[in-house]
Amino acid sequence: MSEGNGHPYSWAAIFNGYHPDSMADCPFPVIPAYLAEQTFPEAAIPNVEVSHIWTQDTAISQHISASSRIPHIAHKATEMIGQVDGILLARDDAERHLEMARPFLLEGIPIFIDKPLALTRREAQEIFSLQQYEGQVFTCSSLRYASEFQPTEEIENTLGTLRFIEGIVPKFWNTYAVHIIEPALNFASKRGSLEEILPFKRNEVQMAQVRWSSGLSAVFKTMGSIKCPLEIALYGENGFIRLAFQDSFNAFKSSLEVFVEMIRTKTQPIPRKETLEIVEIIERGNG
Repeated sequence: MSEGNGHPYSWAAIFNGYHPDSMADCPFPVIPAYLAEQTFPEAAIPNVEVSHIWTQDTAISQHISASSRIPHIAHKATEMIGQVDGILLARDDAERHLEMARPFLLEGIPIFIDKPLALTRREAQEIFSLQQYEGQVFTCSSLRYASEFQPTEEIENTLGTLRFIEGIVPKFWNTYAVHIIEPALNFASKRGSLEEILPFKRNEVQMAQVRWSSGLSAVFKTMGSIKCPLEIALYGENGFIRLAFQDSFNAFKSSLEVFVEMIRTKTQPIPRKETLEIVEIIERGNG
């Protein structure tokens, strides 16, 4: 577990279903709320089970195990080697990712590393260098796959040529900026290469102004504890549109399904170059 991140509960439940009585005590109330809107087992990802869990606290592991129907509790993370087909590294303190992923990478086990992969391009490249084959590491903000943030012909017709992107998200830059940067790039396939990243920070508010070689520019802003929507605004030659994130369950489920398919096919669904670009925006946005 990492502070403020309930993915071990929710990601496991998306595969395994859940026990409502135990999940009611989940320290992230939004998780039992959106799970209750689903019908299980129909809503679960079929033919895959989260079979093992390790956290830094046995009591936490036991509660997640009971809540998300995980049959085996490991006493150390590496006990899972040889027992599983893939690993969910479901914590978003990116400074720990290299250390925690290393033993699984060296064993050739596919691993989903929670967002962001790293806080520096150098460390992201080091993680990729430990792959035993291309496509062993999967990492993303699940909002990349959110239905609200998918390009459509209607959006394209409304915008025309995309000129400017504005993204805003609550909480903090290192953990949440990726939630607007990554899905924003779904709409910017012709952006070219990064040319400029200008950071700004005032009290809790942190942002980066980004420009690409195509002339497209963006501002990505995290608001700390200030209440705000998770929203991406797109401005084009013909008009503009605002897109608000709503459905956590289906975004998480979609990204987990992509990971499962990656394990089965040993393919890389997200180009490494794009992941490194996202990490570079996060790094340089810190000044």
